Amino acid sequence: MDAAKFKAELAKTAGEVEKQLKTLLAKAEATPTLLTEAIQHGSLDGGKRLRPFLLHASAALFTSEQDLVRDTALALECIHCYSLIHDDLPSMDNDELRRGRPTVWKAKGEALAILAGDALQALAFELICQNPTPSNALIKAELAKCLAIASGRAGMVGGQVRDLAAENQAEPATFTDVLQIHAQKTGALIAFACEAGAIIGGAEPSARQALKL
Repeated sequence: MDAAKFKAELAKTAGEVEKQLKTLLAKAEATPTLLTEAIQHGSLDGGKRLRPFLLHASAALFTSEQDLVRDTALALECIHCYSLIHDDLPSMDNDELRRGRPTVWKAKGEALAILAGDALQALAFELICQNPTPSNALIKAELAKCLAIASGRAGMVGGQVRDLAAENQAEPATFTDVLQIHAQKTGALIAFACEAGAIIGGAEPSARQALKL
């Protein structure tokens, strides 16, 4: 795939994911309006949606289970958006702007920013685990486990802790330190995006590992 086609496919997927997220996040039954607005502020109208694109691309190699592919891609994007909301907080990166507009904590307050991130994280696993059937229950369980690992203490969250620690240490971070930070903070979710398509398609472990790497 040449660069122009890649950009076109990425933009197409981003547009589809944006529409799907808008529909998903508008379903706010029993959800306080303030929370819905904070979630939407941190999730919509921006972003390349690279992780859903990679998941859709990997899934196309193995499966046509589009509902599960869509739900998993949206779950992954919810995790990514929650991480950005929390990363921007004053206690972390202390960013006031993201993509040219106020970050969630700046626009809605710190408490709502924290809770919006919490809600997106919970929504991610709700999406993956909804509507199980005898044929896909084990696949859903594997997806939920792998996403939890990729986003948790040994993955994205662990990488953020390493990043914060590196900013406060006396000696500059080494090249190895930087690689470890990015492998966890950014790379773990990207690796999940590539592996998830193989999981959904019931691929052999070797195929899963090849895509994950």
